[in-house]
Amino acid sequence: MESCCSLTLKPPPPLSTNLVLFNSKKPCTLQVSAISYKKFVHFALTETKHHTHLVPSPLHEKYCSMIDIDGETEVQLLSFQAPMVRLLRRLCIESETMQILDFAVFPKPEVDLPIFCANFFTTASMNIIVLDLNPLHDVITMRDYKDKYYKSLIPLGLKYAEFLPWGGKLTSESIKFFSPVVIWTKFASSQDKQGVLYSAFVDYYKAWLELMDKAVESTDATQILWNREAQHRYLTWRAEKDPGYGVLKRLFGDTLAKDLVRNFLFQGIDELGRKQFLDYFPEYCCEDGTINKKRSIVGKSYENRPWDGRGEFVGNNFED
Repeated sequence: MESCCSLTLKPPPPLSTNLVLFNSKKPCTLQVSAISYKKFVHFALTETKHHTHLVPSPLHEKYCSMIDIDGETEVQLLSFQAPMVRLLRRLCIESETMQILDFAVFPKPEVDLPIFCANFFTTASMNIIVLDLNPLHDVITMRDYKDKYYKSLIPLGLKYAEFLPWGGKLTSESIKFFSPVVIWTKFASSQDKQGVLYSAFVDYYKAWLELMDKAVESTDATQILWNREAQHRYLTWRAEKDPGYGVLKRLFGDTLAKDLVRNFLFQGIDELGRKQFLDYFPEYCCEDGTINKKRSIVGKSYENRPWDGRGEFVGNNFED
């Protein structure tokens, strides 16, 4: 039985039905059964239990008490820990206008495993997808680390890049947190790509679990500290720049949304380190000492996939 937090909300219609969505012009139909992400999570939890022992995270009880504002949106949270896993967590939102999955697995600092990341956002008209094994360390300059975790995965990335092509401009700041096999794509909800997306999720998650099975915990204090800071830097960036915050703010209000982002989705910011966002990213500091809210201040973005077929970074060849 899943240990999950369901907010007190109006029960959604059965997933086998069609929901009619209304805008200012005319209604449109969203096939909920075709885009529900619950089966993605069910697969992930079932498969994980074949590889390791999951126990509920201490975050479970706190976030069961959250209540949304509109009363018509189903929001489910769950979180676990495991011997190699500091936090496995899921946020799933389903309403008559959108479906969201934010699923991630963060390794313990004793291992330099990538961070499994699945961020899916679906409306009646559009799907915005990010699926990746986010590198803990720099895969652009650290060849040993890239080869260790990604060399064998390049064929898998190429396979799905054909069906789920690059989704358009991605900021140069964000690209540092993605791997050569990242799936960043957009497609219309009328396109029948949910099957291939599920297949990609399954294959990527199995690949991550295989890496976990082979991982060995380090006893080197310097290596552990390095891993800890790398994960803290990732969490700090995501918590400050995550594009999903606006949706959470509309659902829960500013205070609860900030708490959810910092202490659930990217939990570890206060536990893994003491540095602040501007310590890691001083270029975002405004004259008054506040953080620049822009997604990118460098001004460079990648319209096309910045890795070639061998997984080599070729992004410096693109100037936008």
